[in-house]
Amino acid sequence: MSDFPRGALRSLLGALTLLLAAALLTAPAASARPQAAAPVPAATLTEVTGFGTNPSNLQMYVYAPATVTAHPAVLVAVHWCGGSGPAMYSGTEYAQLADQYGFVIVYPSVTRSSKCFDVSSPQALKRGGGSDPVGIRSMIDWVSAAYSADPGRVYATGISSGAMMTNVLLGDYPDVFAAGSAFSGVPFACFATTDGSEWNSACSGGTVIHTPQEWGDLVRGAHPGYTGTRPRMQLWHGTEDDVLRYPNFGEEIKQWTNVRGLDQTPAATDSPAAGWTRTRYGATGDQAPVEAISLQGVGHNLYAWGMAARVITFFGLDGSGSAPQPEPGGCRVAATTNPWNTGLTASVTLTNTGTSTVNGWRLGFTLPSGQTITNGWGATYAPATGVVTATNASYNGTLAPNASVTIGYQANHTGNSAAPGAFTLNGTVCTVS
Repeated sequence: MSDFPRGALRSLLGALTLLLAAALLTAPAASARPQAAAPVPAATLTEVTGFGTNPSNLQMYVYAPATVTAHPAVLVAVHWCGGSGPAMYSGTEYAQLADQYGFVIVYPSVTRSSKCFDVSSPQALKRGGGSDPVGIRSMIDWVSAAYSADPGRVYATGISSGAMMTNVLLGDYPDVFAAGSAFSGVPFACFATTDGSEWNSACSGGTVIHTPQEWGDLVRGAHPGYTGTRPRMQLWHGTEDDVLRYPNFGEEIKQWTNVRGLDQTPAATDSPAAGWTRTRYGATGDQAPVEAISLQGVGHNLYAWGMAARVITFFGLDGSGSAPQPEPGGCRVAATTNPWNTGLTASVTLTNTGTSTVNGWRLGFTLPSGQTITNGWGATYAPATGVVTATNASYNGTLAPNASVTIGYQANHTGNSAAPGAFTLNGTVCTVS
């Protein structure tokens, strides 16, 4: 070392120092790297950090029972305003039910000062728009990777603010959630604000009233172009709710029956407990497309021990049925085209072959490659190419059993002038004739 020139040594040390500093500056921080998805300790509520994209800094807690079923279901349990993930864990019996049935639970937890979930901002009310729903979606992805979960059995339930978030999650991510259960909530987008406020007094007071079609359009607008099956929904509300007033219950029913393409008339009505009125829409069994439970004389804090078991039954997680009952409905479509050189007109006749009236319809289909819609009648068409949804006009949205409606469009083509070969009515596959 004594033979090495001191000036050269200083230069070398300086260069090494600069290289080290540059490496530290360019290396990603440990907290920015998503944590590798691996099972958490069994039968213990565990916080998971670094789980993925999390624009609103939510905390994530996971509970996995000692025995997790192969490819388990995932339940997202969402707390109330002022609550937390651990409070939802200790204040409900979902963890005990997970011990019994082997599903995994995610408990999101708000860190903002209000401890309320964002169900108001434009970002929260759009698929992938940002805020809390994006963070919760990341939590689901993390758990799904850690446990090889069944993507067809992801569910959400919540109380108050968590109930509102349940509505939002099912609206934003209809392809992620199979069903939801909302205790004392409001319809999707009812709480929407544009001034940064978390509170909407008109909605909380029960004065935001829409038609079923209008409520359904708000949900469909969160994920434009989606034509797949929509989640089932279970709704709970007390008639004396003085925080999120009781009219919101009826508006939720309007919204989710329309989203599912169901009649507003219940398929079944009963009273499973004293003071309860339960209505089921689209089917009569435990996994009906929409189920609504009204509690006479009960206020906002209606959740009681034992109700979670009814939620689990509605989801089918207790072995009572992993799939919803068949709905009393169906559809038939006949489609023809009249082509010329680079254009065509198409005529599409939709028939309701079910036993219930359809109030508001969306006909989904995929245009053959090279076709672009330039004009349409009898419906609005979006987008103009690819997977298209035709939404009823104001004058033809109601289809009684065995009734038909004919719509049509004009399109350009690059050689393939065929009619679409498959159609869905409000997410249900139609027969093509």
